[in-house]
Amino acid sequence: MGIKLYYTTVTASREVKSQQAEVMRILESKSIQFELIDISVGGSVRDEMRAKSGNPTAAPPQLFNEDEYCGNYEMFAAAVEADTVDEFLKMA
Repeated sequence: MGIKLYYTTVTASREVKSQQAEVMRILESKSIQFELIDISVGGSVRDEMRAKSGNPTAAPPQLFNEDEYCGNYEMFAAAVEADTVDEFLKMA
């Protein structure tokens, strides 16, 4: 599967939960299949997400097409607003 969404099931942040839910809802509404990768299962998964994104403090949600970094929630939201989600996800 191409699109990967790094997210967490363990967070006290209402903002993170809301952002993750919104990304999932939009991807599903556009019939875009994606794989969920939960960073709360271990530090190595979080470290992998941060290394692949090139940001040592990256927090979920983070989107990738395979191992190619697409962006974070703010970048995704801007692509939704501009109707360029396929381009953002490097599917076009």
